[in-house]
Amino acid sequence: MSSRLWQSFWRTFMARRLFCFVAIGTAGISIATWLAAGGQDLPDLTVHEWGTFTAIAGQNGHAVEWQPLPSTGSADLPGFVEHFSTPNFKLGLRGTIRMETPVMYFYSPQEVKVSVKVAFEKGIITEWYPHARRVEPGGVLRNTDLDQLPRNGTIAWDSVSVSPPLVTDFPREDQESRYYTARETTSSPLSVTTPRGGQQEKFLFYRGVSASPLPLSAELDSDGRLWVKNLSQEEIPAIILFERRGEAVGYRSGGALTDETVLDPPPLTDTVDSLCAELEGILVERGLYPDEASAMVRTWRDSWFEEGSRLIYVVPGGFVDHILPVTIEPAPAQFTRVFVGRLEIVTPASIQAVRTALAAHDEATLKKYDRFIEPILEVAKANQMPAAQLSPRRRPAATSPWALCREFVILSAAKNLH
Repeated sequence: MSSRLWQSFWRTFMARRLFCFVAIGTAGISIATWLAAGGQDLPDLTVHEWGTFTAIAGQNGHAVEWQPLPSTGSADLPGFVEHFSTPNFKLGLRGTIRMETPVMYFYSPQEVKVSVKVAFEKGIITEWYPHARRVEPGGVLRNTDLDQLPRNGTIAWDSVSVSPPLVTDFPREDQESRYYTARETTSSPLSVTTPRGGQQEKFLFYRGVSASPLPLSAELDSDGRLWVKNLSQEEIPAIILFERRGEAVGYRSGGALTDETVLDPPPLTDTVDSLCAELEGILVERGLYPDEASAMVRTWRDSWFEEGSRLIYVVPGGFVDHILPVTIEPAPAQFTRVFVGRLEIVTPASIQAVRTALAAHDEATLKKYDRFIEPILEVAKANQMPAAQLSPRRRPAATSPWALCREFVILSAAKNLH
């Protein structure tokens, strides 16, 4: 081979080699930059979340402070679920919202790792699973006045493995729990490494309590009609008034709410099954997969449709994102959140049922109202104030001082139950 031909060959070879090094190096830098920035998104990752906000309306229709846990504490959760402080810590908390069972599902055709952080405005995270790297505030909460929190409560999971091929037995105890129903979806299994070893679950789970206001109010008038007012800046997608007295149930759908509407008491001629089917349809319309919607309704069926009267509504997405902001890194291509609100309505029938049960020491009836007994009697007491101090929509006949004294005694007895 001539010298000139050899030099030409060598220059061509080195130029191509340099191009390959530059291309590989550029790709490596791009990948490293994407990872360092948390990634723009993962095009094949989808995340869905559902949860509930439970509250009770006071005499003026706005959510009031209450003790969010029933007298049995966190007995509805399995023992492996982790808790802030102690399992019964929430018995000492007073808030306006009990955030119940948000679960976050992940869907991916291949294994990926993600980090998740959730904050709760004017609130704290009280239960969670799997193990989280950080939950703040940590330690013992000295001041349980959630309005006075120095900063919002947060929870963070790092390096959560979304593992579609993972086949494992998720933790389960002998005692039945609504917790397990949320697993009945096609979501990808998750794996989290902890100091005690790996934990596997079908979702990220957390609960909490907050002192934040609701996006709506619901006030009964003297004729038993419910005036529902939208307090947010966006439409409330759906509202349903539900009532149960013994085995008789009824509900009235109010559709979407942009401003204010009035709902008459529903006739008690419906079935829980028909309402469940309607709710599942609404949840699918809001973006949940059918199996997720079914799991959500079946998880909360016995609680949402228990004795009493309540307004069930779909929480506006903007309100959820404001009160409960979530950061997922790398970001999923799709993130859908659907929350259902439950606002307990204190009706004359509920007040009378609690009064009668307290006087007769009827523990079975009291158990039906359990965590709502104190606010129910607070509303009953407020309704007996002089008419001039009541909302214009409520004008009951004035009661005697003896009746007010008796109500005070009953209220004190109810507080001692907690």
